[in-house]
Amino acid sequence: MDRRGYQQYKQQAINSMTSGELLLLLYDELVKRGTMASIALGKEDYPTFEAAIDRCTDIVNYLDETLDRKYDISRDLSRLYEYFTYQLGRIKIGRNGKELEQLRPMFSELRDAFHAAERNSSQGRGGPV
Repeated sequence: MDRRGYQQYKQQAINSMTSGELLLLLYDELVKRGTMASIALGKEDYPTFEAAIDRCTDIVNYLDETLDRKYDISRDLSRLYEYFTYQLGRIKIGRNGKELEQLRPMFSELRDAFHAAERNSSQGRGGPV
């Protein structure tokens, strides 16, 4: 399989996405990595657990850094992302599955909210995502 062709295809696919689609892709990855962390912790696979938590933290930090601060909701989202980062740090250090299981649904709920906003926006009923 030609790796270069696949990488070019992936890059082209990402470049053709709307900002809302890219945002949903990030949230999907956040949910996926949270699930991976939970499974790895249950199996006591700590390197995989820590890598998944680190990736979640990277995604949350990126989401916070790319907020458009001209909207009031950005302040609230930034606080939420700060909370996520704090909790992810605690979860990683303490290998705390209970805390992780409380945080994971929040990732999914936020993803679902942005998905609904993207759908409404694409149908011409909403503002910027």
